[in-house]
Amino acid sequence: MTDTAITSSPPSAAVSSLDLGIGGMTCASCVGRVERALRKVPGVQDATVNLATERAHVTFGPDAASADIDAILRRAVRNAGYEPRSVAEQEADEESASPWAGFMPVAVGLILSAPLVLPMIGDLFGKHWMLPAWAQFLLAAPVQFILGARFYKAGWHALKAMTGNMDLLVAIGTTAGFGLSLWLWFTAHPGHVPHLYFEASAVVITLVLLGKWLEARAKRQTTTAIRALHALRPDVAHLMGRDGEVDVPIAEVMTGDRLVVRPGERIPVDGVVVEGHTQVDESMLTGEPLPVVREAGAPITGGSINGDGRIIMQVSAVGSETVLARIIRLVEDAQAAKAPIQRLVDKVSSIFVPAVLVIALLTFLGWMWAGAGVEVALIHAVAVLVIACPCALGLATPAAIMAGTGVAAKHGILIKDAEALEVAHKVDTVAFDKTGTLTVGQPRLIAFHVEPSSPEADILAAVASVQSGSEHPLARAVVTAAKERGIAVPEPEGVRAVPGRGTEGEVAGRSFLIGSLRWMQELNVDLGDLQAVASDLQEKGATVSAVTERRTSGLAVVALLAFGDEPKPGAKEALAELRAKGVRCVMISGDNKGAAYAMARRLGLDPDAGEVMAEVLPGDKAAAITQLKQGGHVVAMVGDGVNDAPALAAADVGMAMGNGTDVAMHAAGITLMRGDPKLVAAALDISHRTVRKIRQNLFWAFAYNVAGIPLAALGFLSPVVAGAAMALSSVSVMTNALLLKRWNPEGGDSDRS
Repeated sequence: MTDTAITSSPPSAAVSSLDLGIGGMTCASCVGRVERALRKVPGVQDATVNLATERAHVTFGPDAASADIDAILRRAVRNAGYEPRSVAEQEADEESASPWAGFMPVAVGLILSAPLVLPMIGDLFGKHWMLPAWAQFLLAAPVQFILGARFYKAGWHALKAMTGNMDLLVAIGTTAGFGLSLWLWFTAHPGHVPHLYFEASAVVITLVLLGKWLEARAKRQTTTAIRALHALRPDVAHLMGRDGEVDVPIAEVMTGDRLVVRPGERIPVDGVVVEGHTQVDESMLTGEPLPVVREAGAPITGGSINGDGRIIMQVSAVGSETVLARIIRLVEDAQAAKAPIQRLVDKVSSIFVPAVLVIALLTFLGWMWAGAGVEVALIHAVAVLVIACPCALGLATPAAIMAGTGVAAKHGILIKDAEALEVAHKVDTVAFDKTGTLTVGQPRLIAFHVEPSSPEADILAAVASVQSGSEHPLARAVVTAAKERGIAVPEPEGVRAVPGRGTEGEVAGRSFLIGSLRWMQELNVDLGDLQAVASDLQEKGATVSAVTERRTSGLAVVALLAFGDEPKPGAKEALAELRAKGVRCVMISGDNKGAAYAMARRLGLDPDAGEVMAEVLPGDKAAAITQLKQGGHVVAMVGDGVNDAPALAAADVGMAMGNGTDVAMHAAGITLMRGDPKLVAAALDISHRTVRKIRQNLFWAFAYNVAGIPLAALGFLSPVVAGAAMALSSVSVMTNALLLKRWNPEGGDSDRS
């Protein structure tokens, strides 16, 4: 297994990327330090470090793409004072970690600190249980120098790099308290037991370790979406070999292989059904709760669950090219990316620790100037250092993004990057492509008008019979309509296609011509009473064909077929839901105005209010989006991700409907795996909720520091209380972010904060 995950961009870009796990980071200042170290490596174009995932994403040009780049980047991380780790090792540790992993140092700290805190509790009840100075020293020293060694090590690396971080603040603060206690002990008069502060140093270190352990436990919960996706991949596939079925590791499966999938098993890789009929549960990939029918010729996706049918599939994609692998990469990239608001936080963090050190020094000097003495001045300065640790500041944004993108992926909404997530909540206009987005995208028989003297069922059966051998979309629509009505389709005779015009053939001794109205005009066929019906259908945007029977008296029209696209189930309700939220909806179509306006009205859109843009060529859709953006509107474009790629890129937020094809995923910031228009409102909703969580987290992170630092400087907080508040701030930020996991696109979530 490789130590890092390396992916290459298209050759034209000549840019590669690498993911690297990083251990030892504790706060936002650590993130900035690692990023600076990685960006100094020659050839590196950019480096983004995520505190919540403890991972770096590095992009580099061809001049840096060598066999040694992995080792060079690892060395840079180590020289910065942190531990480079393989992504595979990191993921394995996360998957195997128990809920109590890493708790041992915390437990030891709690056991050693408890006797030191006991006298403080006794004072509340008028009891004086002060331990001898030597006993306090023996209990506090292991906590300070063994359990707290990590703070000294990381703080020393920060000092060497002329930067600051949380560890430096904890190391300086607790060492000052411990040193003050030693000084008071050694300078005390014989027989006098002074008040010592060993308990403050020991408890602060223990509380910080407890806070970091709780953070790590919460982080594991935010990555459950990724682990759940990884778990969808089975280890073994049933290969159809020369000697029958052979079980082979999934890594040995190749494109073109034929695999057997038994009832109830997970489909191992992407492919096409070649034999059998079944229903497939794709809920973990698309969020769609109902199984979908899959028969010969139908595509199936690796990771979905086979129903009650045994099928044979032909492999079309393996490894990193499967839909599931691309989904995992997208979610990982989104969780590792930084939202624009995080860049501001990083700038604040870079100057935060030096500013805190200055404030702590001023606090010490201020209390000395006020005549409080070294002991009091130092304790207040230590409280400032402890409460100011910027742990919560570094976790506020990435924790919310991880939780938001993870729960969105669970419901079939793939968010490609954090910027799309942050911008989506500002969207006030949504532009929809018509065909395939708001409509089914396949013609259906929407009207069938028969002359009074002809039985409707007999004529439809005859038409379906003549069309049954054709692959033309309109022919398939007729055959489908006959099946849906339960009409038996007889065998035709003498079927002949007339290119560009239609089809003719015989059914039960009767000869029929089925084709366009233009063909009927060329044959001088009079539509008679059906002419008015045909004109009315054409004005409504339908495609009209005529059914003509060849009789002894000549050609006679017996029926009209009207074809049109149908709205997607739920499309009208989806548009209504968006409008109810104050979002303007616009449909963009290449159809003529009659057809576009007719479909718009069926969807509940008002052409007179500018909610329809008709006769827009594919190359002009991007310009149409630019037009909608005029006036400061934030526009989301929803399309199929292929023909609409320029428009998706031109919009503030691009949303691709479909099954997660490469074009859809790369052209749009958000991919809606289920192709359901209702997911558009859901995507905007999860964006709004995630951004709200980010703001709440940043508010509380800053509030702890803004309120806590002055209180500590003025002497209202002891180091122990400050340590508890600092630990609580990090835990509260993670807990608040995890509330997003309760979100459901059908009913929101129970968190209304």
